[in-house]
Amino acid sequence: MIEKVKKQVSECLAKDNSGHGMDHINRVLKLSLKFAEKENANQDIVALIALLHDVDDYKLYGYDNAKNLTNAKRIMKDCAVDKDIEEQVCLAISKIGYSKRLKGYCPATLESKIVSDADMCDALGASCILRSYAYCLKHGKPFFDKNKFPIENITAEKYMEKCSDSSVCHMFEKILKLKSLMLTDSGKEEATSRHQFVVDFLYQLFEEEGTPEWTKYLTEYLKANNK
Repeated sequence: MIEKVKKQVSECLAKDNSGHGMDHINRVLKLSLKFAEKENANQDIVALIALLHDVDDYKLYGYDNAKNLTNAKRIMKDCAVDKDIEEQVCLAISKIGYSKRLKGYCPATLESKIVSDADMCDALGASCILRSYAYCLKHGKPFFDKNKFPIENITAEKYMEKCSDSSVCHMFEKILKLKSLMLTDSGKEEATSRHQFVVDFLYQLFEEEGTPEWTKYLTEYLKANNK
């Protein structure tokens, strides 16, 4: 059943070039199962949530799909997923995502917390650099524009309505906040080193670009947010 779901997810996301494709799904699945083993969670439910968490993403399929979970429900029906499990998975997906956390929603079950952490961890570390650039490139935004600083204290509405002005702005508006949003011990441990990788990368970038004002901005940002 899991393999059938995975096949349909792969078909659903085949054309994605925004950093939310099957390579992302596979990394989140692998990390989620690693966390599930450590946290003694139900691995089948974790796998389903991980596989389906982006098949109705508003950035890819619009707000109606995101609200109704159209693709996730169709795939689970096609793959004969038990109705009770389908409801658990749908409830989990409805709570996962940075924009939802900005709105005050938070995963409640252990399985949903695990996938939320794994998903956010995949937005950190080396994957952060690659995925941030891919997403901004898709929207015609540069990796770094020294003249455009991030939106501070960004709201869910502002985050959802437009792409960040650059990959670097995106890192301040979202990525550097993710470590503090981890919900499991496994997620907190994994996020720590990945977060530091992004911080070190940004310091190196600003040094190479000769932009001391950005180095100062990063230092003050980290101090203000206890990062």
